[in-house]
Amino acid sequence: MARNIQSLERAAAMLRLLAGGERRLGLSEVASALGLAKGTAHGILRTLQAEGFVEQDQASGRYQLGAELLRLGNSYLDVHELRARALVWTDDLARSSGESVYVGVLHQQGVLIMHHVFRPDDSRQVLEVGAMQPLHSTALGKVLSAYDPVAHTEAVDGERTAFTPRTVTEPADFEELLDLIRARGWADDMEETWDGVASVAAPIFDRRRMPVGAVGVTGAVERVCKAGEVRSDLVAAVRDCARSVSRDLGAGRF
Repeated sequence: MARNIQSLERAAAMLRLLAGGERRLGLSEVASALGLAKGTAHGILRTLQAEGFVEQDQASGRYQLGAELLRLGNSYLDVHELRARALVWTDDLARSSGESVYVGVLHQQGVLIMHHVFRPDDSRQVLEVGAMQPLHSTALGKVLSAYDPVAHTEAVDGERTAFTPRTVTEPADFEELLDLIRARGWADDMEETWDGVASVAAPIFDRRRMPVGAVGVTGAVERVCKAGEVRSDLVAAVRDCARSVSRDLGAGRF
């Protein structure tokens, strides 16, 4: 069996470290977090910097991810069939719902946001493509956990952090929730991940009728919900969007 190349493993770990937490870290912090000698860490950082994967702030000397990663990431997203098929339908969903729209896929132990349509108003918003969301508490994550066996295993076996008092963490309660999601065909997140924020999501299937992602809307709980429940018109709009993307991927009518 071929052995992994240690320097590449360390570089990958370094990029993941810089992608989380404070996003900007000093040499000592990087070396300490990865258990590397400062000289080794510095050599890897300098190489990544030369290739554009890492940038160094001249004032503080701290490191952050570089623009080359964004270019490569956008290249991946542009050729990804799911994102390409979802573009028009998610734009329509954002216009009709008046809320932000996200498309997410399973990645490692979470949900990778691969497409984000801004809420169609004049408010200042931050693009969240590339961000990770938890499987057990978000609407996107719960949909994937309900329909994708791999996501289900990750969500059940992984740590289910209680982000708010409403987060479902007990195994039996979580399984019961997934049964409900499969029965009705959609999931919601009513302040289970972020206070004041609610969302609703539905699964996207491919031509083999396999779950390949989820689409959902997210917004302030007072806009997304009515009388303590997710607005039925938003549920219908999200499910219609998911069906449309699924049909474009060859899933047929369902």
